Amino acid sequence: MSNRRHLRLIVPAVAVLGLTMAACSGSGDNEAIRIGVVNAADEQWTIFTEKAAAEGITVELENFSDYQLPNKALDEGDLELNQFQHLQFLAQFNVASDSDLVPVGATAVYPLGLYSLEHDSVDAIPEGSDIAIPNDETNQARALLVLQEAGLVTLKDGGNSFSTTADVIAEESKVTVTAVDAAQTAIALQSGSVAASIINNDFVKDAGLTAEDAIFNDDPNSPASQPYINIWVAAADDADNADFAKLVEIWHSPEVEAAALAESGGTAVFVNNTPAELQEILAGSEEILRAQD
Repeated sequence: MSNRRHLRLIVPAVAVLGLTMAACSGSGDNEAIRIGVVNAADEQWTIFTEKAAAEGITVELENFSDYQLPNKALDEGDLELNQFQHLQFLAQFNVASDSDLVPVGATAVYPLGLYSLEHDSVDAIPEGSDIAIPNDETNQARALLVLQEAGLVTLKDGGNSFSTTADVIAEESKVTVTAVDAAQTAIALQSGSVAASIINNDFVKDAGLTAEDAIFNDDPNSPASQPYINIWVAAADDADNADFAKLVEIWHSPEVEAAALAESGGTAVFVNNTPAELQEILAGSEEILRAQD
């Protein structure tokens, strides 16, 4: 995902942070635009909020500790925007909940890395070792594709962005795979219970690691990474909201991007796909998902 969630925030709960900043001017009655995020304390959001205020847009950040809640809150009208997920995650939510949330801007792609405290290369991982991966559907599939690209597992029919651990062909794979909560992949690695872990960019710093410590990761510039473009999301009726477009532009300002890059440990690859391009990628993923039902 696009944002760094702290390990202490793994309980399904919502906390509203008082980060509303009054703007000097703006359109209409200048009501705050409520944005759902998962790491409102990060410097990038302080800079972003200040820049929005300078442009006459009042921003109120609502901080979530559970991935499943920001889309639900947006769908129910409790938010105007959220920014925490990639396209594949949104596709999963839309299909499962029969919703029509839409991407209105892109942020970045974050490489997904394989980390080990015992082994300094993929080849050094012993046969039969156990690897921890995130258990949420979208990141699980991506993690499995990373392991397959690394030559550690073989997936049924070559795998895809919807693969699960059930698609691992045991007799053709070098390692076994255990799916755990995304925050637990780093903990499993630190405890020594696994030989290596696929750790979401969000948790690399919390694990005491840096992106350079990864012994393997996927290519953020490949076509296969398009479903993992992180995005701004709004209700379908607000797809053309001018203030939202301005906020996307503000997020891509040099100061905000610099802070976001620092938070990512230098791994973020910023992208500027148009809403139309993002919506096309989303539609393709949703089509595949619906065909599986």
